[in-house]
Amino acid sequence: MPTLPPARSRPSGNESHQYRQAAQSFGSDAERYDRARPRYPDAMVDRIVAGSPGPEVLDVGCGTGIAARQFQAAGCKVLGVEPDARMADVARQLGVEVDVATFEAWDPSGRQCDAVVAGQAWHWVDPVAGAAKARQVLRPGGRLAAFWNVFELPPDVAEAFAAAYRRVAPDSPFTVQAMTKQALDGYQALITKATDGMQEAGGFNAPEQWRFAWEWSYTRAAWLEQMPTHGALTRLPSDKLAEVLKSVGAAIDALGGSFTMRYTTVAVAAARTATA
Repeated sequence: MPTLPPARSRPSGNESHQYRQAAQSFGSDAERYDRARPRYPDAMVDRIVAGSPGPEVLDVGCGTGIAARQFQAAGCKVLGVEPDARMADVARQLGVEVDVATFEAWDPSGRQCDAVVAGQAWHWVDPVAGAAKARQVLRPGGRLAAFWNVFELPPDVAEAFAAAYRRVAPDSPFTVQAMTKQALDGYQALITKATDGMQEAGGFNAPEQWRFAWEWSYTRAAWLEQMPTHGALTRLPSDKLAEVLKSVGAAIDALGGSFTMRYTTVAVAAARTATA
């Protein structure tokens, strides 16, 4: 269930319509998304803040403000940019200022910031145009950082999900490997695309890649609450979603009703040059 995007940043024709639908599906239950989705490692937030020239942060694709609130807690002033008004409404209710727009179309109106961040969102942004827009709004030395949480399900839970999903969506490309240790391989493609975009846009120092390993314990109820917020499930009909949840719930019950998830947060970051 990792939310892996299509291979290209911007498909065309009917693919483009499906791509937009996928991107907009997360707002269908924005409150659940905010409750259930994992946060990000404090060590990563602290590293971005420490490497930025000041406290003003622009959060691209901020969603319900999960990452934004973590940066606020670290002492930053955060502005979010989010294309889905439903997600933006929840973010505002929780104390984050948000402009509703895609990042490429967003008008900074002369505003500048010290860091541009994107949690679980940069793959929805054109990597070159996005990096160029970030360069435009960043102060010299300001950092662009895109990051994703990659999870590794216990094998029995991953197998149960994959089997159920194959039954309800037999044409889906998702596999067991996308939910196990090999998931990191898929996300490396996102890191490479983001890195290439920064280098092609120019005006940044050499991008760095970071990894943060951590764990989180889930009860059966907590994981089943999160599952419908992932891209592979957001657009399933309710009866098919229920079948997948039932199968995964049974697998978690067999483990004693809870499990420990291994996460790796992967990031790519680059500082704007003084002469950009």
